[in-house]
Amino acid sequence: MSKKPRKRPGERKSKRASTRGKRNPSRSLKLPFVIIVVCLIGVGGYFFYNKYTQAKVPVIQSGNPDEIQKKIKSLKGNEKRMTLMPALFTGKVAMAYQIARENRDLLDTMYCYCYCEKNIGHKSLLSCYADRHAANCDICMDEAIYASKFHKKGFDMVQVREAVDKKFWRPFR
Repeated sequence: MSKKPRKRPGERKSKRASTRGKRNPSRSLKLPFVIIVVCLIGVGGYFFYNKYTQAKVPVIQSGNPDEIQKKIKSLKGNEKRMTLMPALFTGKVAMAYQIARENRDLLDTMYCYCYCEKNIGHKSLLSCYADRHAANCDICMDEAIYASKFHKKGFDMVQVREAVDKKFWRPFR
């Protein structure tokens, strides 16, 4: 029979047992590092989001009628192409193309909030109706229908533009 050796008083049991109450220095440095990295990513994401998502849309404010007319002229996209025939389409699409055909000047002063100006090179909302883009874009159709409703109620182009901008503006994605 073999006997286990006895431990002397004050002798440590194992290396593992000796570190139980002490802090690991590599672990204590990880937490502040992780916090700093998360903060830097958050701040960077905030500035990136603000830089690339804010649309630079001119806003018309009510004022002197001559100034308003100058602003309207500056907003016009000067789209020269004709809109497509509404008869080529059905339902809501045909109605939107009919509105574009009847309200060329109004839609030419509207900024298109599907951001086709940046993505496709359109000049104004009217440009969407000079090709088939609006037929596949609910934003273009809804914007034209909304503008037409305000215009039929007697609002002028500036008031219509302000209402459309207020309803449809959203950050660029």
